[in-house]
Amino acid sequence: MTQTSDFSSLPRAAVSCAVVREGQLLMVRRCNPPNAGRLALPGGKVEPGERLVDAAERELREETGVHAMAHEPFTALDIIERDREGRLRFHYVVVVMLMAWQAGEPMPGDDATHACWMDLEAFATATEDVCATALEVALHLLGAENQR
Repeated sequence: MTQTSDFSSLPRAAVSCAVVREGQLLMVRRCNPPNAGRLALPGGKVEPGERLVDAAERELREETGVHAMAHEPFTALDIIERDREGRLRFHYVVVVMLMAWQAGEPMPGDDATHACWMDLEAFATATEDVCATALEVALHLLGAENQR
């Protein structure tokens, strides 16, 4: 059995916010793991007793200043990282929530150094800079799968 390093062995619940407006998806450059320094969907940990929709709306405001209404989950992902010895560093179960933009322009805050809207062309030129899971969500939501 693999032992954990400095993290609880229980998976932590988290949300990612998929906000599409006028053919663009809202993205942030993350400060902290997972995906530190890379472009990703805004989001973060679900607090104890917090509903997924409330966590998504709160995290979005904290990271970008954007207000959006959370709808249904789009997908759920395991984000698991181990150290060189195979010990668990962290395990997040991330629920990607579809959200409807209501107000605000993105300004980085909390766990973000940059926040912006990206269209399909921007994703095509930034594939090395975008975390894999966010790229997969972006391609699906912005219609790239239908263009193949």
